[in-house]
Amino acid sequence: MSRATTTTMTVRLSSTLSDFVAANVGEHGAYENVSEYIRDLIRRDKERIEREAFDRLKTELTHAYAAPESSYLPLTAADVIARNRT
Repeated sequence: MSRATTTTMTVRLSSTLSDFVAANVGEHGAYENVSEYIRDLIRRDKERIEREAFDRLKTELTHAYAAPESSYLPLTAADVIARNRT
């Protein structure tokens, strides 16, 4: 089993950003504390990046499947390995 570790980071914010964070944390905000808010933002950004990568792959596969069969070239495993080395 992997063991979870934590890292403490320091972030400097302008007063405008600091006020925005403060408005989202605490009694009237959606988050109990700043750490919870930052973790949620990072998770959402990670999910967005993964979703964008998946969407790019899906688009490429859609184009590949839509291409006429005559555009496909036979490849051996050695061809694929050589192509991926460059």
